[in-house]
Amino acid sequence: MTPLAASVAQSLKRRARWSVLEIAFWVAAFASIWLLPQKHLILTETAILALFALSLDLILGYAGIISLGQAAFFGTAGYFAGLVAKYGLINDPVLALVCSGLVAAALGFVTSFLVLRGSDLTRLMVTLGVSLMLGELANRYSDITGGADGLQGVTVAPILGLFAFDMFGHTGYVYCLSVLFVCFLVARRLVYSPFGLSLRAIKGNALRSGAIGIPVNARLVAIYTLSAGFAGMAGALLTQTTAFCSLDVLSLQRSADLLLVLIIGGTGYLYGGLIGAVIYKFMQDWIATLTPQYWQFWIGLLLVVIVLVGRDRMAAWHEAARAALARFFTRALAWRRRPALGGAAPDGR
Repeated sequence: MTPLAASVAQSLKRRARWSVLEIAFWVAAFASIWLLPQKHLILTETAILALFALSLDLILGYAGIISLGQAAFFGTAGYFAGLVAKYGLINDPVLALVCSGLVAAALGFVTSFLVLRGSDLTRLMVTLGVSLMLGELANRYSDITGGADGLQGVTVAPILGLFAFDMFGHTGYVYCLSVLFVCFLVARRLVYSPFGLSLRAIKGNALRSGAIGIPVNARLVAIYTLSAGFAGMAGALLTQTTAFCSLDVLSLQRSADLLLVLIIGGTGYLYGGLIGAVIYKFMQDWIATLTPQYWQFWIGLLLVVIVLVGRDRMAAWHEAARAALARFFTRALAWRRRPALGGAAPDGR
C-alpha cells in the first residue's frame, strides 16, 4: 500500500470511529425496551418512521436527490408483506421482510433511470408521479389489495417461530428497533466508505466528479436502489406490526411527513432522521392530547421557527452541545479511572 493510500485509509478509519454520544444514543434506545414498556406502541411507530427517514436521508443528505415518492417503495413493500402473510406464501416475518426490501429495491432500480434525469424539479415530479400511479393501481385492483377498505385478514406468524406479536407492541418494538439498528449499521458503514465520500463529491459538483473519474450515474443508481430497499423494509415493518395495509401507505402525505421529519432533524448526518422521527412522533402524540384539532398548527409553527432561526445556526448550537457533552463524558471517565491506577487521589498526591 502506498503512503497516500495508507493515509487515506487511516483518515477514513478515524472518521468512522464511534463517538461517546453515538454509543449513548443507542444504549438509551435499547434501554427504552425495559424503561418505557407502556410506550412501546408509539415507539414502534417511531422506529418505523426513523428507518423510513433514514432511507430518504441517504439520497437527499448524501447524494442530493430530492424525492416526493418514497411512499412508492414504502407502500409496495407493505402490500407485498401483507399479501405473502395473508396467503401463507412466506411464513417467517424476517424472511418476508428481506423479500419485501428486495422487491422495493428492484422497483427503485427500475425507476432510478427516470428519476436521475433532469433537475430537482423534474425529480420531484417523476417521484411523485410514480407514487401516485402505484396508489391508483392499488385502488383499481381492490380485489387483491382491498382498495379503500385496506388489506384485511393478514396473519403474521411469530418471529423466527418463537416470538409472537402482541397487542401491546412489546415484540413489535424490539423487532423494529433491531431492524433499524442493523440498517443503520449498514448505512453508517456505507457513508464512511470511499463510496460515501464519492456521493458527497457528486452532491457538491456532479460535473467535476465525473471529470475526475467518478461514475456519477452508477453511484446514484446504487444509492437510490439501497434507499428504496430501506424504505420498503419500513413499509413491511408497518404491515407486519399492525397486520393491516391500506392505501394510505402510498399517499402523498406519507412522503410529505417524511420531509417534515428531515426538516426537524436535519439532513446530511444519519442521526437527523432518527432524532427528527422521535421529535415528530412524540410531539404529535403530546399535542394531539392537548388540542386534537390543531396539532398540525403547532408542528407547522415549529417548522416556521426552524426556518426563521436558520439551520446553520441551529447546527452550530448542536455542535457546541455535542462538544460540551463529549468533554463532560471524557472527564467523567478519566475521573473514575484515576483512583484505580495506583490508588492515587484525584489531585495526584
